[in-house]
Amino acid sequence: MEAGGSREREARNYLEKHQIMELLKYLTSVLLFIRPEKPREYLIAILEKLRIAKATGVAFPFFMDHSNIAAMFDMMDSSKKGTISFVQYKEALKTLGLCTADEVLKDDGHAITLDKFKSEV
Repeated sequence: MEAGGSREREARNYLEKHQIMELLKYLTSVLLFIRPEKPREYLIAILEKLRIAKATGVAFPFFMDHSNIAAMFDMMDSSKKGTISFVQYKEALKTLGLCTADEVLKDDGHAITLDKFKSEV
């Protein structure tokens, strides 16, 4: 039984070391948000940009523009108050792969506006 537990631990360590789950979560989120006509080609293009960014030392390419960010904010602001809660904000950042589940974000007690959401994302 120990061998099975050891293999699971090795697999988990590998996934964590290479941030595979975060990458897959990000790719899935972007894919579902943008819904490209040719999803496989779109994913290949994202991965190719990631490879180039890593090889050249350039920052990871982000694939959302301001209109996408505004649309995401509007989906979360279902009551159309012009703000979202800190919990919604943190979940959006996690979904986009911009923070991890264990990362501590400070809640200043204020609702998140579209402008703040855009600047953070």
